Amino acid sequence: MKISTKGRYGLRVMIDLAYHNNGDYISLKDIATRLNITVKYLEQIVSPLSKAGFLNSMRGNNGGHKLAKAPSEYKVGDILRVMEGNLSPVECVSFGDVECPMAESCETVTFWKGLDDVVNKYIDSFTLQDLIVTPRTDN
Repeated sequence: MKISTKGRYGLRVMIDLAYHNNGDYISLKDIATRLNITVKYLEQIVSPLSKAGFLNSMRGNNGGHKLAKAPSEYKVGDILRVMEGNLSPVECVSFGDVECPMAESCETVTFWKGLDDVVNKYIDSFTLQDLIVTPRTDN
């Protein structure tokens, strides 16, 4: 599993919004300045986060984005799944309830299921609140 740039920045955007969470909408320009990425790229990142209901967005002069819930209510794994899709290491364990047709004869399926379980438990064990506990040095 490799997390893409969109996944990494999606998480960073959510952390930034959590860190600066004062109830006001935060402009993409402000976020872009702090994260040193373009507003155009940020638009591509916030779109799936908004569609997933993770962000409240408002257009206009005082518009921007803010978290829809408290930072403690967002699992890092959920954010990464919105940005990346399924995070399973191999396709055969990403079916959910549908079993791989080769599962009965595959010597490695237990290994892949175990790896998938470890990764998902780990990323779901952190919230945005966990990631903003340590004070940052920016504004």
